[in-house]
Amino acid sequence: MGADPLMAGNSQRRGRSSGAGKKGATAGTGGKGRRALAGRGATPPAEMRPGHPAQRRAQADARRRAERDRSRQRAEEAPELLLGRNPVVEALRARIPATALYVVTGDSRTAGDERVTEALHLANDRGLPLLEVGRAEFDRMAGGALHQGIGLQVPPYEYAHPDDLLDAARDSGRPALVVAMDGVTDPRNLGAVVRSAAAFDAHGVVVPQRRSVGMTASAWRTSAGAAARLPVARAVNLARALAAYQDAGLTTVGLAGDGDVDLHDADVLADPVALVVGAEGSGLSRLVRERCDLVVRIPIGRDTESLNVSVAAGIALYQAALLRG
Repeated sequence: MGADPLMAGNSQRRGRSSGAGKKGATAGTGGKGRRALAGRGATPPAEMRPGHPAQRRAQADARRRAERDRSRQRAEEAPELLLGRNPVVEALRARIPATALYVVTGDSRTAGDERVTEALHLANDRGLPLLEVGRAEFDRMAGGALHQGIGLQVPPYEYAHPDDLLDAARDSGRPALVVAMDGVTDPRNLGAVVRSAAAFDAHGVVVPQRRSVGMTASAWRTSAGAAARLPVARAVNLARALAAYQDAGLTTVGLAGDGDVDLHDADVLADPVALVVGAEGSGLSRLVRERCDLVVRIPIGRDTESLNVSVAAGIALYQAALLRG
């Protein structure tokens, strides 16, 4: 029986389409072509693409932030030069730690000033070195700031570790009471909070390492000597430090105008507590507020928008003292 011409035709077409009759066989790709056609995934953000202008800008921003952090660290590790007649006298009266007193030589305005005379006597009583410098040299040391011919060199503050405050509480035999300050940038507020914390038997104050004021000479002076008795700790990350306090059995209580309960209803202040206060205006940051077990408010008149952070902390500390007897 002869071949079906239709089937033969199909066979011939298939042979031609498969490369039959060509000189050599067509080599396969071994799957490489299929892999080449596969997608490469989501396009990365512009700042992560090598050579992209956005990446160069992001890298430049990161370098600037790193340099700012290094500059700030160097500044914190260097002695502070407190300038001006009134600030220097007040610092010496408060017995702020100091390493030397600088006085500009040959300045008739400092020679007869009673504040300079008192500063010299106070420094001499403490055995501080008196260093006489020329005006040009002292202008350079002051960085162009107004100095009135006198300056006090203050060593860097020696911060405690946040865990040290827990140790102090255990040694005291009293329920732990720690004040954590979130984003407070005014040294006078820090000094005032340290003073109130010492007055109401707190075990210490914690400040974050970044975006917060440290224990400057101004904070020392405002504390009225309390900074010499009460430790101030510095936390790399305040939210994590509060988490560690929670693990140690402390209740974290935040202060905010829109708090959940009134301060006088917060009986938890009688127990081991970390009292958390925020900056004026911005208040508690989101991460720190989320770390608070309870957020309380201080009832105030409607005409008053908010309280100064040091005043609010003092009121809360007084309430804690009342509950603890």
